[in-house]
Amino acid sequence: GAVKASVLLPVILRDEPVLLFTRRTETLARHSGQVSFPGGRSEEGDLSAVETALRETFEETGIAPGFVTVAGYLDRYLTGTGFDIQPVVGVLADGFALVPDPREVAAIFEVPLAFLLNPANRRRESREIAGRQRSFYAFTYKEHEIWGATAAIVVNLAQRLSAIES
Repeated sequence: GAVKASVLLPVILRDEPVLLFTRRTETLARHSGQVSFPGGRSEEGDLSAVETALRETFEETGIAPGFVTVAGYLDRYLTGTGFDIQPVVGVLADGFALVPDPREVAAIFEVPLAFLLNPANRRRESREIAGRQRSFYAFTYKEHEIWGATAAIVVNLAQRLSAIES
């Protein structure tokens, strides 16, 4: 009964590669103000998780699908709020434009991939959410707090990349 969803982990290959994140507006009914990857629930016309991720990324950030090369998938992530998320890793080509949807996206920012891959920069936290004690990963980068499903997906990316290196 979980809601199918998909997110894009947009990688920008700069001199120091970065991962692109969004911060949701405070006016959204769910997860307002939280840091996330572009993405959302699958719609009836979406033929795949990639299509959902690319459609949602375009709607939220203005990054057109033609600027994204899909590099692969991470493990599905089932949230405590009932979403079954398929993370899609994509590399962004030069020339993309950011046009955030002001109804959904308060900010778009980059975090160096090296920062996120360093285990010293992640921590485990727990707090009561909706009456239940939850444990989750968290990162703090400058003024941005990345936690919950988004942080867990980053940790999965780090695990995958470290497995490739070994």
